[in-house]
Amino acid sequence: MPELVFFSGTMDCGKSTLALQIEHNRSARGLQGMIFTRDDRAGEGKLSSRLGLVTDAVEAAEGFDFYAYLVGHLSKGGRCDYVIADEAQFLAPEQIDQLARVVDDLELDVFAFGITTDFRSKLFPGSQRLVELADRVEVLQVEALCWCGARATHNARTVGGEMVVEGAQVVVGDVNAGDEVGYEVLCRRHHRRRMTAATARAAALSPDVLPVPAEELSDRPTARS
Repeated sequence: MPELVFFSGTMDCGKSTLALQIEHNRSARGLQGMIFTRDDRAGEGKLSSRLGLVTDAVEAAEGFDFYAYLVGHLSKGGRCDYVIADEAQFLAPEQIDQLARVVDDLELDVFAFGITTDFRSKLFPGSQRLVELADRVEVLQVEALCWCGARATHNARTVGGEMVVEGAQVVVGDVNAGDEVGYEVLCRRHHRRRMTAATARAAALSPDVLPVPAEELSDRPTARS
């Protein structure tokens, strides 16, 4: 039976790489898929991985109708054996409904890839609808790591290395963006404390937290009983 499968995870955990791998494996067996994406880092109409892999895709902009597009494609004699939708968190809830209809009415497998929560730890509307409708939700097993080495569970938006918690839900950026708007994955503890790798380094170098030199300790009076 065809399925709507939602592959979720933080940024930098290999979602787009897996999407490209699924496309490669299925096309190698003679199947033909349709690839859709929204606001990919490589630009409009592209599905890209941080490993450097990239392929062409259909840009599913605001107002795009997945079901109508695929019906039109099939009605003109086109072929489609499965659907891949990357950056699915940016899709509107009604677009997720359309993907579910593609599964149920056109009997095509749909593989959706996206992050679940935004930089404020709030669900993206598209991801929320996928959790509600998907036949399966798969959490990617390649764990992204926080700067402290713990498993990263949250996405943080940064400006110049400083974490911000206000602003539009969707601002396209990437990891390691320098002084521009960027993103960093953090564990829950450091997301709550708003402590990014840059602010952690700054704190470690602060004179307020450096160890007291031994010569200063020798000059201090000792406690007497």
